Amino acid sequence: MTRAEMRKAAQKKGKGGGRRGGADASAAAGPGKKRFIDYPRWGKTGVRRWLPSWKQWLSAFLLFFATGVGVVFYLYQTTTVPQLKDLVKEQNTIYFWADGTEMTRKGDTNRQIVELGDISPNLQNAVISAENETFRTDSGIDPKGMLRAVYNMAKGGETQGASTITQQYVKNAYLSQEQTISRKLKEFFITLKINQTTGKDDILKGYLNTSWFGRNANGAQAAAQAYYGVNAKDLNLCQSAMLAGLLKGANYYDPSKPGNHDRAVERWKWILDRMVITHNTTPEERAKCTTFPEPIAPKASSNMNGEISYLVDTANQYVMTTDKSITQQMIDKGGLKIYTTFEKDKVDALKKAVDDVKAENLDPQKRPNNDTFVQFGAASLRPGDGAMVAIYGGDGVENGHFDNNANAGGVQVGSTFKPFVLATAMQVGVQTAKDGDGKPKRINADSRYLADDMSEIRKPDGSLVIGDDGKPYRQKNEDSGKRGYVSLRQAMQWSYNVPFVQLNQDVGGPAVADMAVQMGIKRESLADPKTATFPLGTSTISPIRMATGYGTLAASGKEAEPYSVTKVEVDGKERPGFGKKDAKVALEPAVADNVTDVLVNVAKNGTGSKTNGLGRPVAGKTGTTDQNKSAWWVGYTPQLVTSVAMWREDPSKHDRESLNGTGGKESIHGGDIPTDIFTRYMKAALANEKKMDFPTPQQVGTEVDSSGAPSTVTATPTQTATETPSAPVQTQAPVQQPTQQPTQPTQGGGCVPGVDCQPTPPPTHNPKPTPTNTCLLFDCSVPSPTSSTGGSGKPGGGGKPTPTTTP
Repeated sequence: MTRAEMRKAAQKKGKGGGRRGGADASAAAGPGKKRFIDYPRWGKTGVRRWLPSWKQWLSAFLLFFATGVGVVFYLYQTTTVPQLKDLVKEQNTIYFWADGTEMTRKGDTNRQIVELGDISPNLQNAVISAENETFRTDSGIDPKGMLRAVYNMAKGGETQGASTITQQYVKNAYLSQEQTISRKLKEFFITLKINQTTGKDDILKGYLNTSWFGRNANGAQAAAQAYYGVNAKDLNLCQSAMLAGLLKGANYYDPSKPGNHDRAVERWKWILDRMVITHNTTPEERAKCTTFPEPIAPKASSNMNGEISYLVDTANQYVMTTDKSITQQMIDKGGLKIYTTFEKDKVDALKKAVDDVKAENLDPQKRPNNDTFVQFGAASLRPGDGAMVAIYGGDGVENGHFDNNANAGGVQVGSTFKPFVLATAMQVGVQTAKDGDGKPKRINADSRYLADDMSEIRKPDGSLVIGDDGKPYRQKNEDSGKRGYVSLRQAMQWSYNVPFVQLNQDVGGPAVADMAVQMGIKRESLADPKTATFPLGTSTISPIRMATGYGTLAASGKEAEPYSVTKVEVDGKERPGFGKKDAKVALEPAVADNVTDVLVNVAKNGTGSKTNGLGRPVAGKTGTTDQNKSAWWVGYTPQLVTSVAMWREDPSKHDRESLNGTGGKESIHGGDIPTDIFTRYMKAALANEKKMDFPTPQQVGTEVDSSGAPSTVTATPTQTATETPSAPVQTQAPVQQPTQQPTQPTQGGGCVPGVDCQPTPPPTHNPKPTPTNTCLLFDCSVPSPTSSTGGSGKPGGGGKPTPTTTP
């Protein structure tokens, strides 16, 4: 009963006489004094006692609503909109060397505020069509977009950009770029106030003057100058559509950046079509934009000359990858301090090594068709740590070279990939033999594989690998010699292709790919692992990542992710997540050390013998690719791992060209110029560090010979090769054949040169070419209807199962 009902009942009982007077009086007094909030509810039992009445629900809702309205009104009234001129205060982003001294700084952002009338209507309309077609009529707020952004932030995900031009203007001019709920709330209230107090033309003017277009350009005027060398008022329709496309992400749509051009063209076409749909241009005007308006070359900043721009680029990419809230726009705006791992003396030493070798070997005036467009990329890291101490990214922005070659992703790595195949065979085993548990049997470097040129390749089940022509696939070496069965150690020493193509089949290409990724290679840079030529280096891996993979071997199997930044401060506050990451075990120490032992032999007695000039233990591998389009050396000591790549690329076409004839040589191989650069650099970089030996390798695996190998070594190669970069070369049509070195005498009744025999010192004179042998063993490129070459001598490799990859 309610209180009113109880009172009425008490009154009725009171009229009934005095017999129950005492009880009636007591009942009448039952409800007691009325409470302001009847909760829990008097006179109710069970669950109903705790359920609020509809009046209480309504009262609570109205109270909550009124409070919310009051808070919103208060925040709206107290939100101030600063003057735009007071906000354009730029700071520097400062970069530091590893020792804490200043490297360079980026500041004085390129910005010039102009009136809306000084910005081409073409650009205004293109931006509205691309970013916010309802700009002229909307309230400036996209509620769905804001709720979606707040929800994503609350659950820890990435947010999307502001939905309307007004919101984007507020974010650009009045707020930081960080994605937080408090910043979103500020954006909401400032946007409301600006939309109520500012006209649409003024909002559009502010937006176009504060937007970031890349190339360190903030605002339409700076962007017009940076990309087309004209004033903003003179931009035509085609140029305007391209610039409008940059607002979605200049790092992603600047057509001058590697890999962006096709994407930029597609967005340009889309914006032009949107302009027609939104009636911001006519179909007739749209039809005039048939050719993409290529921007002018970026202008170099004087404090970014030499290798500095590439160091800054590498650091920026690492910062933005590590902390997603930091964008290129935020870096350009300033206020950051970025402490890098780069050591100035080593950066200078690497640049000097490249410059000196180029000066001694290249003469573009004398050989314009061969010595122009020659590119170098290099990276030097500390094994087991991952710190990048030096990179070589190119000739410098002052010379028109803006791509960072140290992070180039379109250069095939050739035979430098073979150690990954050997490591997989030692760690995982071969499918052609089983151990006591029925698993693939792990092998060692004494295992023997057929090395005869043009040998057939078989699958683990014994069936033949079939080429694209429908015939059994045959793999080519760099020469036509019959080498017989050689150990994998010797096969690596002279970079024979046939043994590693067969070993890759026995292990399984996907297993090799997984191992390479475990050791620090990016999976997206790998070619199709199911192709026959995969082990010969058809993958396009950057110098930084090749150094990372070999660094895992140098660190006895511990993979350390490369990093270039140790600390970042934003407006004086340190951001978490930077610096050295914990190394992970990618290989058993015994496996890594045994592969290192094989690569020490390559450096000392094989294709990398030029590194003997370093005067300390070195391990490494050469690599040269199909048609001599790139040459590599990746090597290491216990303290430092360095990769050096060389290729030719016409910057106007971004096509790889052959190195044949470069430096006046018939061909360039990994053991020549790249190894020379490595040796000069490492000699300077390690000048003050003691000589260290590699760990003594512990036994791993067993000798598991390929099918057909004799039970004892009875066939010794009649001739072995050595790379002699200084040897003269001759040409002969229609194909080249390898020059062979004089036969090494056998020792002990049939030893394998470079494995069982005492090593023969490299010849001090050039081997005399025979009439039929006109090029060095590892320089030759012999066309074949069924295979293409690969290896330290030449590439990537064998046949048509894998087409040459392009950037």
